[in-house]
Amino acid sequence: MANNLRGVYPSTKKDGSTYYRSSITHQGKHISLGSYDSPFDAHAAYWEAAILLTKTSMTLKDYNDDRILSYRKWVILTNFRDNDMYLTAPIYLYPNYFEYHIDQHSILKFSIDDLFYFSKKQIMQRGRHFFVSDYGMQINIQNRYGIRSYGVEGRDYIFINGDNLDFRYSNIKIINRYNGVTSKMLKSGMKYTARIHINGNYTVGSYKSENEAAIAYNKAIDILKANGINKNFMPNYIEELSPKEYADIYSTVKVSEKIINYRLE
Repeated sequence: MANNLRGVYPSTKKDGSTYYRSSITHQGKHISLGSYDSPFDAHAAYWEAAILLTKTSMTLKDYNDDRILSYRKWVILTNFRDNDMYLTAPIYLYPNYFEYHIDQHSILKFSIDDLFYFSKKQIMQRGRHFFVSDYGMQINIQNRYGIRSYGVEGRDYIFINGDNLDFRYSNIKIINRYNGVTSKMLKSGMKYTARIHINGNYTVGSYKSENEAAIAYNKAIDILKANGINKNFMPNYIEELSPKEYADIYSTVKVSEKIINYRLE
């Protein structure tokens, strides 16, 4: 019977049991719709896809739990229909940006410049952290936008429009670029404070420039390691400085006596 159902192709699992693949061809593109235990479900998926691909009044908001197709496939087909671009990731294109639909509740926005990168990736979610797999490693997508892995929203960075799922470049403002460095505007100007966590937070010092504070943090790491503190501190990398410029600041920047004299008890 399955052979008589349009878009349904029976197949066999390793254990010898039968399952049914569903697929559809649209604008010369052969599209897999998923695998189903029943030939009738596979056939229903075919017709659901056929209707979605031709009925422009149906939108992403029309998806519900009663649909046969997965939400991911619903997004892919809707984008293909509306934008004439077939992508294997659950992406919907707009003129200057795109949405990546992890699910109906987690919809991320990205600048169009990032389309090539994310169209080849599966974004995974753990709480408020979003990851992609690169060369077998999980990479936090926030790092792509200059947000440090342990950065705190509101202190180290902000989303300008208040939407913390909007990763468009124009919507992200980095406040503190470096580990252990925070900034504060005073009447005398901007002040940068470096703090390091040992057994509690210790102030390394306050500085006139962000680079000085970042290098002071690095110097504090070196001092603590020399004093026998074997903690996995993350140093700062200041790309705009030459090795000589870095060394000049490192040699003169002051570090708190509490850091210099810190010892394991």
